[in-house]
Amino acid sequence: MDKKLNNSQEYPAVNRQYKDRLFRLVFSKKEDLLSLYNAINGTDYTNPDDLEITTLENALYLSMKNDLGFLVSVVLNLYEHQSTFNPNMPTRALLYFARMYEDHIAKHNINIYSSAPKKLPFPQHIVFYNGTKNEPDRQLLKLSDLFETPPAGMEPCLQCTSLMLNINYGHNNELLEKCRRLKEYAIFVDTVRRNLDSGLPLPQAASLSVDECIQNDILADILTSQKAEVIHVILETFDLEKYEKAVKREGFDEGYDKGLNAERKNGIRQLISALREMQADHPISDEEITQKLMSKYSLTLEETENFLKQYDK
Repeated sequence: MDKKLNNSQEYPAVNRQYKDRLFRLVFSKKEDLLSLYNAINGTDYTNPDDLEITTLENALYLSMKNDLGFLVSVVLNLYEHQSTFNPNMPTRALLYFARMYEDHIAKHNINIYSSAPKKLPFPQHIVFYNGTKNEPDRQLLKLSDLFETPPAGMEPCLQCTSLMLNINYGHNNELLEKCRRLKEYAIFVDTVRRNLDSGLPLPQAASLSVDECIQNDILADILTSQKAEVIHVILETFDLEKYEKAVKREGFDEGYDKGLNAERKNGIRQLISALREMQADHPISDEEITQKLMSKYSLTLEETENFLKQYDK
């Protein structure tokens, strides 16, 4: 029998090697991922074995491992989930695809030094957004928009595009109707937010949301078999959002595009403090803290380690 969560009880024990966020967990089965691919591309693949997983497992790249990488026929896909808007997704995609193509070339022993052209899988990058900021159903992010303005007459030799889809419940309804798993995920996240908006503390809101969705056959298979892990993911995700919003309200990450000025340093210090405070109640790994700082403030690993040494006291 599952333990009830309240403020005085500890959360259920979970395997701390469990690193996947909820979106990746929801689409961990090939048949569900293939259904999502079909819904986006208007295809009708039915054999899960037509899908080959290419996710960069246990690889940290640009502060995060990618969410879902897979190959279907001649299409190399990178699917990522974002709860905050990130205009730098094309840059991340460029680096991820470089790694995935490197793996593909090595696996298939492709001679890229040959005088004959060697075909590569067609790349597709989809970003699934479900943050609280009001974003359009679809928008295209381009790597070229992130380049410095060149001298007159120069054209970039690189381009990478990311299609961002708003998957909050009530957005992209046609897509959600085509993929039941995606619709259930949207309903589940909406249920958590609704229970939080009602004033419930986060642990109770998380547990109640899981129970409600199980009762309504929403992601029931995952929520029943991995309830503790799912609740833990919710606690980490929503606590982190809360701390980031608090830091932003206090103005500590103002001007982070202006270099390592005093305000930016203060923001980094406050975020480190907030993450450590969160870690005391809902443990997250030191690796995850490092990744979050690198991603949030566009820091190198060396810069992040220096800030942790300076402020982590």
